[in-house]
Amino acid sequence: MDLRNIAIIAHVDHGKTTLVDALLKQSSNFKIKADAPKELIMDSNELERERGITIFSKNASIEYRGTKINIIDTPGHADFGGEVERVLNMADGSLLLVDAQEGPMPQTRFVLKRALSLGHKIIVVINKIDKPNARINYTLEKILELFIDLGANDEQVEFPVIYAAGKIGKAGRTPDLASMTDCGPLFEAIHSYIPPPIAHSDNPLQMMIIAVRYDNYKGRVGIGRVYSGRLSAGMPVAIIPHEGPLRKGKITDLMTFAGLDTVEISTVEAGDIAAIAGIPDITIGETVTSKEYPATLPPIMIEKPTVKMIFSVNDSPFAGREGDYCTSRNLKERLMKELESDIALRVEPGASPDEFVVNGRGELHLAILIEKMRREGYELQVSRPEVIFKEEDGRTTEPAEDAWIEVPEQYSGNVIEMMSSRKGKLKNMHVENGVAMFHFFIPTRGLIGFRNEFIMKTKGRGILNSLYAGYFPKWEHIETNPHGSLVIHEAGTTTAYGLLNAQERGVLFVKPATPVYKGQVAGENAKSGDITVNVCKEKQLTNFRSKTEQVTDDLVPPRILSLEQALEYIGDDELVEATPKSIRIRKMLLTENERKKARRG
Repeated sequence: MDLRNIAIIAHVDHGKTTLVDALLKQSSNFKIKADAPKELIMDSNELERERGITIFSKNASIEYRGTKINIIDTPGHADFGGEVERVLNMADGSLLLVDAQEGPMPQTRFVLKRALSLGHKIIVVINKIDKPNARINYTLEKILELFIDLGANDEQVEFPVIYAAGKIGKAGRTPDLASMTDCGPLFEAIHSYIPPPIAHSDNPLQMMIIAVRYDNYKGRVGIGRVYSGRLSAGMPVAIIPHEGPLRKGKITDLMTFAGLDTVEISTVEAGDIAAIAGIPDITIGETVTSKEYPATLPPIMIEKPTVKMIFSVNDSPFAGREGDYCTSRNLKERLMKELESDIALRVEPGASPDEFVVNGRGELHLAILIEKMRREGYELQVSRPEVIFKEEDGRTTEPAEDAWIEVPEQYSGNVIEMMSSRKGKLKNMHVENGVAMFHFFIPTRGLIGFRNEFIMKTKGRGILNSLYAGYFPKWEHIETNPHGSLVIHEAGTTTAYGLLNAQERGVLFVKPATPVYKGQVAGENAKSGDITVNVCKEKQLTNFRSKTEQVTDDLVPPRILSLEQALEYIGDDELVEATPKSIRIRKMLLTENERKKARRG
């Protein structure tokens, strides 16, 4: 069968998953199951559907006029770059999907740079041309600038352009929406422009494992591309790991992709993407090769983590009330399991047996892991994100990022002031239609805890995107997220009367009738420095009657923090307690006396 392997590159919310859904529905081999969602078929994970972003890379296969097209859906956020870097190795070309109104964005830059360096042929798809504010010529001009800026060669710059409206499943060679009928022109472009894989079926077997998943019946399933030779069900193979001796195994089940499903097959030829079962300890990055002529493939190069957090057993007064897995053994087993499928993650022992230092590619990368764990029934507490410093040539270096900010022009002064205080250096700025656009170079340390402040100072109207730029000499002291907390004085249940008195001090995070404990953070102090508050205080009874409704009416609704907001808020002496039912912020030391001793000593 004629074969094409393509990856899809897009910034968050540029319509990648919607377009893939349209391609799947218009292919000749796709059948929608009765219980399948009507839209965003590819975003099958609950977290992805909630957030509207792709977190985990997925494989699908479609057929168009006798050509099998393997589609690899890549995450659109740089924090999941570990997924992106390895799955691009399976493709021979890429679709670059860009929003017709917004143009190419920073995350697009990150993945496109990887694809160009691998020599991919790129088809540019300008999506959402049906938007009223679509700027098609502007977008095309910015894409060309981006290709040149990233060092694309002459052949890569001569890219074909397809105009699309993914939501209604139409595409064409020209931006005339009225002349479009379906996604046929996009299928044709893939067939004619993306080269078929270079495959040597007669050579010894070589297959690189790119992803691993678990099947209740088949056990661990390794997914990867067959670079040479052919795979057969029941075939004895050799497995070459990163380090250590060669192992032997046998493929009990051999599958390939058809639509979103895997189907069992007897043989897979070189160039195709396959899934294999029967090797219980298969891991990402290993080479499955011929038993008689073992030959390894080049290892997958993944950028090192830049941010770390301490995951520890929950030891708050509410420990064990809401979770099913609360011990250090449970925590360790879950983190080790995550390492099997996420090669951008690192886990090291902490200062005590109840602590683990977890290194990742960014705050979102680690926040998604915590969210997955708490939804699975785990209880844990985590520290404030910190950057990972390195020693290079006798000097200390730290990660830095390029940050792109878009805000209404009246907030531009606030943005420059905030970024300057965090050692941000302005590289470029321009104003267009009342919107100010900035490009800053800033240490990653300066961006930790910045997003909450940014949203508040721009009244929620600002857009911030950042991209890892590399390691640079360490900056001097950076002022990040200075705040004071309202710390709860005693355990109990919050009352409207107690919260009414406390809200005069700042912004509250808890509602009335909520169980709380001593040392828990009830809100943010309006001034720097912590202050102890009694949010469980009850109104004393008197001979005079008063309406309770008046107290409740005067109470300002609390700011309920999400997991990411809580991680951004906490200071160095605070922790986030994450359980299946709650997100709480607490002090590391729960009593006032302990905190005073720590400050003195």
